[in-house]
Amino acid sequence: MTGIVQLVVISSAFLMGETIPVKYTGMGKDISPPLSWSKAPDNTKSFAVICDDPDAPMGTWVHWVFFNIPPATTNLAEGIPPKPKLPDGSIQGINDFRRNGYGGPMPPPGKPHRYFFKVYALDTMLNLTPNAKKADLETAMEGHILARGELMGTFKR
Repeated sequence: MTGIVQLVVISSAFLMGETIPVKYTGMGKDISPPLSWSKAPDNTKSFAVICDDPDAPMGTWVHWVFFNIPPATTNLAEGIPPKPKLPDGSIQGINDFRRNGYGGPMPPPGKPHRYFFKVYALDTMLNLTPNAKKADLETAMEGHILARGELMGTFKR
């Protein structure tokens, strides 16, 4: 197996290292931001997305666990419905707000927090349910990651 390829992950809502617009946070509409990626290997069978905040006071806070995204997908529109299963077969697991789907940034007042939107190209579909958490997804992805990329945005209140 060769090394993991680098995916290019971008958003039309914010650039790498920039502030995430309020609309995509718990202080706004709390909807997922638009994301797109490129440079996925031809043998990709599915994609997975994890969004987390390593700056949370009690350790890394998970905002989104999303997997079995079809291999032809190169972007996610803003506002993915917070449903466990979507019509295309993709599945949204449980975030640290204890619900399926995306939960936007809502850090305690103070310094800005960093939010990492990590996209993984996998060589398989994953045998996980909508009850899956980040740790379950990471374990299931072991040995199946073909490519990886991330976009980091910040937010403070």
